[in-house]
Amino acid sequence: MMPDGVYMDADGVAEIDLGNGTNYNPQEALNMFFQTGSVIGRSFTQDGDMNPGKVPIQEITSGSGGNKMQVLIANYNYYLQMIRDVTGLNEARDGSMPDKNALVGVQKLAAANSNTATRHILQAGLFITSEIAECLSLRISDIIEYSPTKEAFVQAIGVHNVATLEEMSNLHLYDFGIFLELAPDEEEKAMLENNIQMALQQQNIELEDAIDLRNIKNVKLANEMLKIRRKKKIVRDQVLQQQNIQAQAQANAQSQQVAAQAEVQKNQAITQNQAQLEQMKAQLEAQKMMQEVEHKKELMQLEFEMNMQLKNLEVEGQKTRDKEKEDRKDERTKIQATQQSEMIDQRKTDKPPKNFESAGNDILGGGFDLGVFDPR
Repeated sequence: MMPDGVYMDADGVAEIDLGNGTNYNPQEALNMFFQTGSVIGRSFTQDGDMNPGKVPIQEITSGSGGNKMQVLIANYNYYLQMIRDVTGLNEARDGSMPDKNALVGVQKLAAANSNTATRHILQAGLFITSEIAECLSLRISDIIEYSPTKEAFVQAIGVHNVATLEEMSNLHLYDFGIFLELAPDEEEKAMLENNIQMALQQQNIELEDAIDLRNIKNVKLANEMLKIRRKKKIVRDQVLQQQNIQAQAQANAQSQQVAAQAEVQKNQAITQNQAQLEQMKAQLEAQKMMQEVEHKKELMQLEFEMNMQLKNLEVEGQKTRDKEKEDRKDERTKIQATQQSEMIDQRKTDKPPKNFESAGNDILGGGFDLGVFDPR
């Protein structure tokens, strides 16, 4: 394939006067053509004749421009594919031609294959970086311990930093612990995030722990930190649970103590109320007994007075009966004496017999009053 060129008419260029006393040379004409795409020409010569080279520069096309571009693109793709085959950097690795219908797993497998093909390059870069770090550590230790340029080193990094680095003089290279870890890829980040989400769902870590874990760029260190935070959270939860159990037990004991005290106070109040009630009953009973005693005293006094009155009445009645008996006896004696006197007189005078039956004088009439027997 031949590239397109240009045809330059040197005579046509020589006939051009720029108007400033200079002529238009071929180099300037080419520079103007390639830079601007424009060209200066003359339709007539200096003699006034028609100038056959009025367009001093013309393009020479050897074929269609589109076909040439397709050929160039094909060559570019061919050499690019050769580079990919040699280096192992495929389309999935560089992301130049992602297929929208390709599965994610297929893309990951292709990227993994590319990583495998270029793993030796990565390993070489890591090895070189690690060796450089070790050499720098040894060199800094030698500078601090042996090199006469220690003062310049102090001036470069400062006394404080040199004092910190002086501790390296007594350390072996193994003690430095120089390790290189690659930045995690998306799959490792997704696995770490999945672990964090599972720990959060199971309440094995707090939200603050999840934030701290997401800020750790090293996936291995983040997973180890997740284990440590999870163990600490479990221990803290167990301690908190024990504290809650102890607090609950103390609360139950206090509630039982309060209930026992309330029961004791209740029993004391009941006992006190019963004692007061019994005391009131005793007082009421004593008052009742006192009242009964007073009533009995009054009754006994009344009974005594009534008995005295009855006794007096009996005595008076007895006296009255005795008096009546004596009076009747005296009356009978008088009657007998009178009768005897009359009998004597009858015998002496020889009078007829006389009836000594009662003629009504011995009948109790209205002159006898029984009111003296009424109770006083």
